Amino acid sequence: MPDQPVTDPSSPAPAVRQGSARRQFAATILVLEVLVVAFASLVAFGLRVAPPSVVWGIGGALALSLALSAGLLRSPAGYVAGSVLQVALLATGIAVPMMFVVGGIFVVLWVVALRLGSRIDRERAERAQATALG
Repeated sequence: MPDQPVTDPSSPAPAVRQGSARRQFAATILVLEVLVVAFASLVAFGLRVAPPSVVWGIGGALALSLALSAGLLRSPAGYVAGSVLQVALLATGIAVPMMFVVGGIFVVLWVVALRLGSRIDRERAERAQATALG
């Protein structure tokens, strides 16, 4: 059995830097929307709402935009792009009416993710500041 390093149980645990809850929540929503757009594209293709090249072109462009905006969330521009893409997701309801419902649910999730994530980040910062002050 290899020797295990002995740690002092009274010493405080090393601080673990947590990422932004807002960014985690927003990225999760955007990545899930990529899957929703892929399935909506399959539905639009199956219903023959437009020529296949149009369906896959629009679906692919929207899915790629959602994935890229998830990667841009380190800057405020990523949140703006994500918000604009929520409108585009709702607009897919023109071709597949059920997307008005599904898109609406994701818009609500997007707003909740931004608000709740911001609140969690603010509370974490307050707690860290209170701990630092002692």
